[in-house]
Amino acid sequence: MLIHRLDAYLSLQTVFRKGSCMKFYKFEKLYIGGQWTEATESRFLEVENPATGHIIGRVPRGGEEDVDAAVRAAKNAFSLWSQMTLEQRVEKMKRVYAYLADREAQLIEIEIAELGAPLKWTKRAQVGGPLARFKDYIERIQTFEFEEDLPQARIVKEPVGVVGCLTPWNYPINQVIQKIVPAILAGNTVVLKPSQMTPISAFVLAEAFEAAEVPGGVFNLVSGRGAEVGNALAKHEWVDMISFTGSTEGGKQVGRLALGTVKKLALELGGKSANILLEGADYDLALSEGLKSCFYNTGQTCSAWTRMLVPKQDLKAIEEKLVKMAAEFKVGDPTLEETDIGPLASQKQFDKVRGYIQEGVESGARLIYGEVPEKKSDGYFVKPCIFSDVDNRMTIAQEEIFGPVLCVIPYESVEDAVRLANDSMYGLSGAVFGPEEEAVRVARAIRTGNVYVNDGKRDIGAPFGGYKQSGIGREGGTYGIEEYLEVKAIYK
Repeated sequence: MLIHRLDAYLSLQTVFRKGSCMKFYKFEKLYIGGQWTEATESRFLEVENPATGHIIGRVPRGGEEDVDAAVRAAKNAFSLWSQMTLEQRVEKMKRVYAYLADREAQLIEIEIAELGAPLKWTKRAQVGGPLARFKDYIERIQTFEFEEDLPQARIVKEPVGVVGCLTPWNYPINQVIQKIVPAILAGNTVVLKPSQMTPISAFVLAEAFEAAEVPGGVFNLVSGRGAEVGNALAKHEWVDMISFTGSTEGGKQVGRLALGTVKKLALELGGKSANILLEGADYDLALSEGLKSCFYNTGQTCSAWTRMLVPKQDLKAIEEKLVKMAAEFKVGDPTLEETDIGPLASQKQFDKVRGYIQEGVESGARLIYGEVPEKKSDGYFVKPCIFSDVDNRMTIAQEEIFGPVLCVIPYESVEDAVRLANDSMYGLSGAVFGPEEEAVRVARAIRTGNVYVNDGKRDIGAPFGGYKQSGIGREGGTYGIEEYLEVKAIYK
């Protein structure tokens, strides 16, 4: 059985559909003030499996009154939680971590079902990675310097207060952990609104807080629509900070609402990241890593390297390699180990990505791999696409597609490549492949928050976040802890 406890707020049913057995996740209540609580109105949101089109669960559709109740619970809990010793907070969060770690396999099943992420990617990035980050925050907070002395002052870092966390659908449990764990360890209390498309894993997390006996009100869960729950959180006068991950337009809207009461803001938004291949680079490595970045998670990753900048004289040879490599990615059933690319997350996402691919064809870019997709099955599957001879001014090169679509852009010189990389409203991630010294120089010239050089690997303690319209603030490591603290100077 996937969830080991079946109380009044949760029932796990087995549904038979088209001759096969399917799990159905039915959550009846919200988690507010340490109690499973009925929403003000008896409304629910259905959760669809994007690989099959089947409805696999439902969660309460909360509203403004539910948000108000959760914020009040968080506000009431803040004075107690923030005054507990760090050691006490750490011990409680270790128990939350242990609960989730024990259910790693179950969380993998959930994320495959609600998102359609392939099995091997889900193991590594959707569940394994977030658990590692949870553990890292616990270890890192224990040596964090909350105070420092200046010649005539003491600098004190204190929790912000009540934090409203709004998380996206593309990395459901990962983005929740990125926000709530450092916030709560630092002494804040939280109200979480998970994505209405992928909310199921957040309810398992709420169960973990209950099982760990974390004081009521420290963690609160209100599921619902963004326009209702998200906006209510952003406007609420007792919410001290909003941490949002999502589209740039969504972040702007949330930011405008939050600034009505001058809340602290952390926004992790969109990207259109460039992957620069320099002459002399290991092209096989660069192309392989570039396609993985663009195609894994079905391209639904804000930091994906979706623009590949290549030396003009090598364009034809690179195109041939790309087509051959792209054909090795297997699209299909996300429950199978051999699958590389699962479905897009929803009909809306399918229509959006299809529209961009059609736009690319009509704008004159050459589609060297893939096709304009037509929905031929129950799931929202698309074949990955590669456009070449893309002009950086084209819509497909400037706007975030959020699908497995790569734009290959030829450049004349290294200076031209840097100019093209920076010619974007975004600045979230990127990569440079080439001779080490030159690659590092180019990496420094790119206006972006993260850059990989050659076979560089991500460091769990490094900050993640962007320049320009890719966001405000950072997540990860000590930088992710500092986001949830206010700085006070005490003169002595």
